[in-house]
Amino acid sequence: MTPRSSTTPWLIQESTSSPYLLLHLLLLLLQAWWGSSHPQCLDYKPPFQPPEPLVFCKEYTKFGCCSQEQDEVISNKFYAIMDNFDYSGFTICGKYIRSILCQECSPYAAHLYDAEDANTPMRVLPGLCGDYCSDYWQQCRNTLSVLLEGIGGMGPGTLARISNVTVGIEDDRGRFCDFLELKDNQYCYPNVLSNAELNANLGSVVEDSDGCLELCLEEIANGLRNPVAMIHADDGTHRFFVAEQLGYVWVYLANGSRIDRPFLNLTRAVLTSPWAGDERGFLCIALHPRLSTVRKAYVYYSVSVKKEERIRISEFMLSAHDDNQLDHSSERTLLEVVEPASNHNGGQLIFGHDGYLYVFIGDGGRAGDPFGKFGNSQNKSTLLGKALRIDVDNNDDGAPYSIPSDNPFLDEKEALPEIYAYGVRNMWRCSIDRGDPTTGRGRGRMFCGDVGQNKYEEVDIIVKGGNYGWRAKEGFSCYDRKLCHNSSLDDILPIFAYPHKLGKSVTGGYIYRGCQMPNLNGIYIFGDFMSGRLMSLKENTTTGEWKYTEICMGRDKTCRFPRLINSYYKYIISFAEDEAGELYFLATGAPSATAKAGVIYKIVDPSRRAAPGKCSIKPSPVKVKGKLIHFHPKEEFVINKKPTTTTTTVSTTTTRKTIPTTRKTTRRPPTTRKPATKATTAIKATTRETTTTLQTTMATTKAATRPSRTFRPSVKPTAKPTAPTSALGLATSIRPGYHSTIMATAHITTPYTRRRDGSALHRPPPTPQARRPHQHPPRTTSQPVATTAVTTSLRRAQATPTPTRRPQLMTTHRPLYWTPKPPTSIKPNPTVLITQEEKLRLGDKLDNLGEGNQVQKRPRERARGHGFKRRRKLRAGTVRLVSADGLLDRGRVEIYIRGEWGTVCDDLFTSKAATVVCRQLGFTIALAAMKRAVLGEAGDHVRILLDDVECEGGERSLLECKRSKIGKHNCSHEEDVGVICGYSTGV
Repeated sequence: MTPRSSTTPWLIQESTSSPYLLLHLLLLLLQAWWGSSHPQCLDYKPPFQPPEPLVFCKEYTKFGCCSQEQDEVISNKFYAIMDNFDYSGFTICGKYIRSILCQECSPYAAHLYDAEDANTPMRVLPGLCGDYCSDYWQQCRNTLSVLLEGIGGMGPGTLARISNVTVGIEDDRGRFCDFLELKDNQYCYPNVLSNAELNANLGSVVEDSDGCLELCLEEIANGLRNPVAMIHADDGTHRFFVAEQLGYVWVYLANGSRIDRPFLNLTRAVLTSPWAGDERGFLCIALHPRLSTVRKAYVYYSVSVKKEERIRISEFMLSAHDDNQLDHSSERTLLEVVEPASNHNGGQLIFGHDGYLYVFIGDGGRAGDPFGKFGNSQNKSTLLGKALRIDVDNNDDGAPYSIPSDNPFLDEKEALPEIYAYGVRNMWRCSIDRGDPTTGRGRGRMFCGDVGQNKYEEVDIIVKGGNYGWRAKEGFSCYDRKLCHNSSLDDILPIFAYPHKLGKSVTGGYIYRGCQMPNLNGIYIFGDFMSGRLMSLKENTTTGEWKYTEICMGRDKTCRFPRLINSYYKYIISFAEDEAGELYFLATGAPSATAKAGVIYKIVDPSRRAAPGKCSIKPSPVKVKGKLIHFHPKEEFVINKKPTTTTTTVSTTTTRKTIPTTRKTTRRPPTTRKPATKATTAIKATTRETTTTLQTTMATTKAATRPSRTFRPSVKPTAKPTAPTSALGLATSIRPGYHSTIMATAHITTPYTRRRDGSALHRPPPTPQARRPHQHPPRTTSQPVATTAVTTSLRRAQATPTPTRRPQLMTTHRPLYWTPKPPTSIKPNPTVLITQEEKLRLGDKLDNLGEGNQVQKRPRERARGHGFKRRRKLRAGTVRLVSADGLLDRGRVEIYIRGEWGTVCDDLFTSKAATVVCRQLGFTIALAAMKRAVLGEAGDHVRILLDDVECEGGERSLLECKRSKIGKHNCSHEEDVGVICGYSTGV
């Protein structure tokens, strides 16, 4: 994100010129840390191409932030404003007014309006370049007040105040451009349009200097034990089913919540172990493509029968009473295959577009397929090392399955009729192409990843009767030279193969055919279990060749959108596709069937989205029997990352070459920051007084911050960030409840972490990489030490770190987060007031603000007489705010029920619930509803009394709102809610 304008209001400059200059210098020093801007709209989402050309803001038809409806609204604003002008004024000033209004449609609108950080105030008008602003002042200086009045949403009193403020500004070019100018010569208007470097690939998938596609992720589910499969029912409900290796299958609804009762529980039957890398277990599930009528599901898992390991494919019926559960008593075994060894179990079930069930079984295990003269994979009299195709329809009264009449080896003597393709080693994860949404090209193709032996991994397209070469070939290379040169082999080569320096266990993926990310259409996305690489292939439709491109996580500025993250756990187990065609992958930080370290990630392209409304879905209702477990993301959103945090990326990228087997592995150096210099320390000390004054000034401006722009942090911050500069306001803006920070960095050169009390604790050695039994042990590499940000607090005496209790194997490793206790705690000065002009410069809605620093007012008390009051018994539902700073207008919400105080722990807590709390305390409005213990969490001795609170805003207390039973919850104190209260105008 680009640093905000370093301009402070002219009124502040005159009184604090020297500290201001130092603060300005500090912001320039921090500019490199904040990074540069990127395309983003005012709704905090990527730009798009409208489905129909725009009529008024035509220059943003190809790519921008406006739909036809928004374009029409802007057009109406323009002509309403221009009604105040005569013909000459219309001719001279119309171009300026139009250009300023149309910046809402710019792909860089969020930067121009200072809205990249959703937790800081937006500008009223977009930021202009200095020369353009001077021309505007020279030609049409008196139009500023009319332009501001034309933006709408202001009462008569506000319009009068705007007129009084802008009169003085319009007569002074310096103040006029100080009001409108964006001190970023590269991204201000109109320079942002003429910058060839910025606009060269605007709207395309972002690539780094090595050609790596920069994508982002969204956390969908967590706490899973080796999630091996995720499927959907294709019935309009948009729910999905997630299978764990241990034998559980869970149902997730479209809103992200999980049903507490499993869809299937086979844990007593499934053969697996807690060993890292054990390939046995519950491996796959497939739902019948006509689930609403056939009501059957098929599973693939390991079992032990009389001490003999087998693969079992079974059929289950859907429960007659619950569509979210299988009837466990209805299991019917379709097929069992004896496994000679404990690895190479295969493990894929998938229904093709022809309605048949495809089953992929490994070659039986051990190294080199040593069974028989040619191995199991080339032996068509065994089911091992094969892709099978069977018909499971109309089997209720007869055999468990029948053989499709066009299976390729029906007439071949000694060949098993179930075989559809052979010569596969250990295919792990297959998918079927939905086809291009427009042309249908590619529909029905079956892609599979086949795990290699000791040199190559491959991706294949499975066709009827195909021989995929194992054990004669591994990838494009000969493995068994005698078999490889046999003229009768006639094997099908993979579409792509890569050497073990890129990865040692391929995980097959999907071709993206969704709606939300049009840039990804036609790209096959897959990964590697061992190296944690995300990779992609794109077909050249003319030559039929597939081009390889690696996928890496976008840097912080690239992924700075709500709910997005840019790191993931290393072991990529499986990929998935939801009912709408969006892509996901399932990964874990500890590859054990018993470790709750599994996470589901949605793949997101931040460079471009589909036009709003194009991809909207309306899930069919689902009748749920049981309790819903609401989803709480645990990863830190990029938009909430602290500016002092350096994400140290430990990833392996490749030098792109024509021949995939000769790609050279390279590593990105870890990102580090220099230690604080003496100059930085001097600036920190000198600017403390100025920052404290600005702190109080900014507290009032937050009254205009819209609740919809407040996003829940994913983890409790250990160091509170300094909000970046507002382009039309102060050089520093402080979020309510947060403390200002002056940053310095210290490079940590020893592998130490910190305990909660700040003492040193030696970091444990990294968890050894898990490997599948057929693989060679992976090479060990030294792990770079992340840099640490040391934050000095100006408002809080102590910031308590939250230790990470997650597996540490990430593709983008987490830095060490810790904050030493600051030497002093400086309180804001409550006597400093903010002028009406400053409020306007900060983009505040003046009609929602009172005079002075209203946030610091105490709530009104209803005195019933003189002298000491008689202490009354507290009523059930009484609330209070608990603040570490002793502030009366903000803090953690605690409620009194049944003789004790407890907390409210909720992710459904909105501004309406916050309003109920604030009015109960004597305030008139709620300025913000804070979640995830942003305003502090309670100790273990305090109970959580309320959860799932949903208010309409008019209730007398939270007890009257829709909620769970008292004391019933599924959260922790890390999710305690808080509120910030205030007053409306006239109070």
